[in-house]
Amino acid sequence: MPALRVGGEEAMNDLILGNPLKLSDRGDKVKLVQEWLCLRGVLVKIDGDFGPATDAAVRRFQHSNGLLVDGLVGNNTFTELIRPMARAMAPIQAVPGLTSLGSLVTAYAQQHLEQGPREVGGQNRGPWVRLYMEGNEGDAWAWCAGFAMYIMKQACRSLSLPLPIQPSFSCDELARRADKAGLLVSEIAAQKLGMLKRGSLFLVRRSATDWVHTGIVTEVGEGSFETIEGNTNDEGSREGYEVCARVRGFKDMDFIIWR
Repeated sequence: MPALRVGGEEAMNDLILGNPLKLSDRGDKVKLVQEWLCLRGVLVKIDGDFGPATDAAVRRFQHSNGLLVDGLVGNNTFTELIRPMARAMAPIQAVPGLTSLGSLVTAYAQQHLEQGPREVGGQNRGPWVRLYMEGNEGDAWAWCAGFAMYIMKQACRSLSLPLPIQPSFSCDELARRADKAGLLVSEIAAQKLGMLKRGSLFLVRRSATDWVHTGIVTEVGEGSFETIEGNTNDEGSREGYEVCARVRGFKDMDFIIWR
């Protein structure tokens, strides 16, 4: 895996416009605007070049959202473009019914799901991926664990709790750290002993020492459980392109269950 950009500066920079953008401008901020135009349903080439097509796309977006139609990407237009991410990142108050780590993890996962996070511009790319992966993106940066860890950090912050395990972008490393902390539970114990609960993490097990996908458990049923998971799709692939809600069985699963 490539070297990590420490601190996620690039991900946070995605939330800041800087100077207004207009026709003939070029650069990373233009590319960011193009990514968000595509995410918001106005498809345009993502090339960092604010040409006539991007100008037309901006005007179409402005018209559709009740903004001044001038082709200029200023603070108002940019704020509207990134509104889904702002909503996903908004703090949830620990009110009655949302006082446990599991309940807050579930609530934050649902909050993100409602905003439709997905890749744009290629595999494991785009502002949502950079948010979950601390600024990293690209073929090598599968983001299922990054999504789960970002949600966990939001929940712990709301409850002023320390993280139960050190975050990792690696499913294998998450399993090892959870096992060391006494939080890793097998499918047999989780199902037959009734240990699984909302807000736990599932880990798809390929072998005794190899886990290939992870996500958040949102409901527990008889012989199955519901999830919200990143970097997946309708087929449940480990290399998908969006955040999805799914129903899964217990076979070939391990779980990280918070105390």
